[in-house]
Amino acid sequence: MVTALMIILAIASALLIISVLMQPGNSDGLSGSIAGGAEQLFGKKKARGYESILHTATIVFIVIIVVLSLVIGTIQVRG
Repeated sequence: MVTALMIILAIASALLIISVLMQPGNSDGLSGSIAGGAEQLFGKKKARGYESILHTATIVFIVIIVVLSLVIGTIQVRG
């Protein structure tokens, strides 16, 4: 059982890395930090479409990884 959970954990970790790498960067470089930094910091920008899917997938994979890590750790401590 632990082996199956570890395989699922490895797959979820790989998918998390892929989902993070596929997300577009939101930095505008030096000019963006000088001119529009406050707008980006205080403005509420909602992700739309493809970005929203990647954002949601990232959160889901993070939750899966944390839960699986806790379950595997608990099983190994008891066993």
